[in-house]
Amino acid sequence: MTEQVVQQEEVILLDYWASMYGMRVRIALAEKGIPYEYKEQDLRNKSQLLLDMNPIHKKIPVLIHNGKPVCESSIIVEYIDEVWNNKAPLFSDDAYAKASARFWADFIDTKVALTFLILL
Repeated sequence: MTEQVVQQEEVILLDYWASMYGMRVRIALAEKGIPYEYKEQDLRNKSQLLLDMNPIHKKIPVLIHNGKPVCESSIIVEYIDEVWNNKAPLFSDDAYAKASARFWADFIDTKVALTFLILL
C-alpha cells in the first residue's frame, strides 16, 4: 500500500482591515473557501515582511502563496481564480462577460476609489 502525501498549501494575506482592495481579495478567498492566514499590517509602520514581499510598491494587499508573493488586488483575484479553478469560478468563461467584469473592477478602482479618497 502506497502512502499518499497531501501537500499543505501556505496562503497568507497581508492586508489592512479597512482596505477596499483587500476586501476584494478576502471576498475571493471566501468564495473559493480557501483557508488563509491573515496578517494585519500597520500602514504607518510597514512590516519587513510587507517590504520584502512587495518591494516595488510597498503596499497591501499581498497574497503569499507557498512563499511566492502576488500583488495588486485585481491580479490577486485572477490568480486565485486560476490556481483554485476547481472551486466556485469567479469569472465567466464567456470572453465578453469577463471583459465586462474587468471593466467594472477598473471603474471602481479609478473612479469610485478616487472619489472616496478625495472626500476623505
